[in-house]
Amino acid sequence: MSPSSFAEPWEYTLYIPNDPRAVTVSRRTLRLVLTVHGPPQLLDVAELLATELVTNAVRHTKGPAALRLRWADGVLRIGVWDADPKPPAPPLFTPPDAEQGRGLDLVRACADCWGWHPVLSSGDHGKLVWCELGAAA
Repeated sequence: MSPSSFAEPWEYTLYIPNDPRAVTVSRRTLRLVLTVHGPPQLLDVAELLATELVTNAVRHTKGPAALRLRWADGVLRIGVWDADPKPPAPPLFTPPDAEQGRGLDLVRACADCWGWHPVLSSGDHGKLVWCELGAAA
């Protein structure tokens, strides 16, 4: 695919239950979407970041969640909505051999930018934790 084929914006939302298996479903869905739409150079890091964000939503909240993917203007935005309005714990340095707690450290280190905001729309309440990757990454 030529770079011009990645010019068209697109957006997907995958609603997921609070179930650890949803992490695998989300990761595979993201891989399929990026394989179809591109750009291919973002695939591995986007898969890692989406996995971390979805894992946090499933592990630290009790309700449903959603993986939101949006491509526009050369930027991939990965967002994960969950029903818990509490902000995510700030990323802290976690020892490399720790089995948990590195998710937002990875997001901070690998994404061009990241953040979160409360969601108060008519259908969804909670928060959206997001990160962005530019096509030049």
